Amino acid sequence: MSSAEPRLLVVDAVGLTPNLLQHAPRLRALAERGWQAPLDTVLPAVTCTVQSTFLTGRTPAGHGAVANGWFFRDLGEVYLWRQHNRLVQGEKVWETARRHRPGLKVANVCWWYAMGATTDWTITPRPIYHADGRKSPDCYTRPPELHDELTEELGPFPLFNYWGPTASLASTEWIVAATRRLMPRADLTLCYVPHLDYDLQRHGPDSPQARKAARDMDAALAPLLDDAEAAGVRVVVLSEYGITPATTPVDVNRELRRAGLLEVYTQAGMEYLDPWASRAFAVSDHQCSHVYVRDEQDVPAVAGLLERLEGVDLVLDEKGQAEHGLDHERSGELTLVAEPGAWFTYYYWLDDARAPDFARGVDIHRKPGFDPAELFLDPKDRLVKARAAANLARKKAGLRYTMNVVPLDPSPVRGTHGRRTEDPDDGPLLICTDPGSARDTIAATEVRDLLLGLVGVPDPAGPTPS
Repeated sequence: MSSAEPRLLVVDAVGLTPNLLQHAPRLRALAERGWQAPLDTVLPAVTCTVQSTFLTGRTPAGHGAVANGWFFRDLGEVYLWRQHNRLVQGEKVWETARRHRPGLKVANVCWWYAMGATTDWTITPRPIYHADGRKSPDCYTRPPELHDELTEELGPFPLFNYWGPTASLASTEWIVAATRRLMPRADLTLCYVPHLDYDLQRHGPDSPQARKAARDMDAALAPLLDDAEAAGVRVVVLSEYGITPATTPVDVNRELRRAGLLEVYTQAGMEYLDPWASRAFAVSDHQCSHVYVRDEQDVPAVAGLLERLEGVDLVLDEKGQAEHGLDHERSGELTLVAEPGAWFTYYYWLDDARAPDFARGVDIHRKPGFDPAELFLDPKDRLVKARAAANLARKKAGLRYTMNVVPLDPSPVRGTHGRRTEDPDDGPLLICTDPGSARDTIAATEVRDLLLGLVGVPDPAGPTPS
């Protein structure tokens, strides 16, 4: 690569806010040498949606990632955390850049929708699903030989430190170490660090644990930022959302079930959501919830029912979705936005004894909605740590196990996100080392063009459909 061509590192420090930046001295120094600005995010302010906007310059109406998951109408199934890049509609930033700068080399370390992307290097979490039902930590890489290179140098990808009750700094440290190995090979390097997501949801954004998490994340990033400075690589650090206090879980699906609109079916005494038969059901994701209504004539009645539900701030129909850039065919017929402090559960059963077994485990692909309670061991179970240890021993012995340790009570959750924050100091931000690109504020839809400029692509790079 030519030394005259600019190179760029983009770090997605999820959950970073101006308030937390006070506790991150390395990042604060970065901002003081360059610039920082509040970031006007999109609705919903969740990982898959916001990252897709950063990379395409489009709102959710344009790129189609309307949440971290949605109801796939053609399959009749709810799926969260799918990984194929083609689910994101529109040209990605590196594809746009290559039209002006052929041969641009790109590394993606744990930004979502990575599989099948046209990047040169890819690392993304991907467990091994054994035939006997066991799940082992691992990752997917492209090219394939990168997997063994990283595993030999860093150990296996620490999946169980990436999400769940044992989520910790170890996953961020592994990701940073992997990024340090790829950045010298790439012109554009994308790095996602998850650490602030954990204790801010567990303990709240104003807690001592949140401040410590910011310090720890900052320290973990320091070697990578030092590498970038030494190599003359430009740096952007941004966040998708700010995490705000959570006080009120809202059971949308239970409300729909009590109204006779949501149906379940039963197997082995456990109840499962029946999206084929339900007249209305919700796919909840933090502070936003897509409500899918089978018959158009039911939409007004469902909207009226949910407008009266405590904790609901907005009920967006197709017109309201359009006003928020969310009018895509994947969206529900209605989209709910929670009040400040409130957030939406996925729960649909009315008796915990009838809950499906996956409800008590970390099972992000089977639950028909996001479950932040997966960050906790059930505080009401006095034997939960002993059972978790016994299950871990069974796993290490190669035996089948069920890690049924997650609470069905959502009250431990202390932080949430999804709606736009009221105070910019509690919202996302962007830091950049290039003073010439400084601005007072930046919208999520403007990030793509900022990144293009920083890798030397002329402005404007081309039209950005909504």
